[in-house]
Amino acid sequence: QVQLVESGGGLVQAGGSLRLSCAASGRMFSSYRMGWFRQAPGKEREFVGAISWSSGYTNYGDSVKGRFTISRDNAKNMVYLQMNNLYPEDTGAYYCAADRMTGRGYDSWGQGTQVTVSS
Repeated sequence: QVQLVESGGGLVQAGGSLRLSCAASGRMFSSYRMGWFRQAPGKEREFVGAISWSSGYTNYGDSVKGRFTISRDNAKNMVYLQMNNLYPEDTGAYYCAADRMTGRGYDSWGQGTQVTVSS
């Protein structure tokens, strides 16, 4: 079991940058995969990217490739989402999630942090 809390959201102008943080409490296992998702009002949840806790391998959704970077600090139980060159369409609630490799997929979720990008 892992508890997740996101932070770092806010208002930023188009072209600017933000770094979101996800603090994980509880024991983290090397097999975990940590993901970021986002959801705009009236739209379905969208996959942003994910990182392997052990290897640091990352993958990203097509809409953010080349602009967003996921990293982690294993010693601090932290996951980060660095967002550069932000567009207004990046606006939404951003969520951190954990896939604990139980076969259930991402079954641990944070409460989310709001990102608003102005034009």
